Amino acid sequence: MYGMHVHQAVKDAGEVQSGITIHYVNEKYDDGAVIFQASCPISIQDTPDDIRMKVQQLEHEHFPVVIENVVRESA
Repeated sequence: MYGMHVHQAVKDAGEVQSGITIHYVNEKYDDGAVIFQASCPISIQDTPDDIRMKVQQLEHEHFPVVIENVVRESA
């Protein structure tokens, strides 16, 4: 599952949180070792698009820092 399907499923399930997982890539989809996770609150009034924007904010905030740290650690 990907894209808006994920956010719609979060909404349909009545979840109170969503978030991101940054992980290493391997030969299986979404199966690599977890590097970092972050979450955000979801309210009952949030639409799937609201959830998308909250998750995207987490991505913009955390991906550059986490990737930079991984590159530094492997150098």
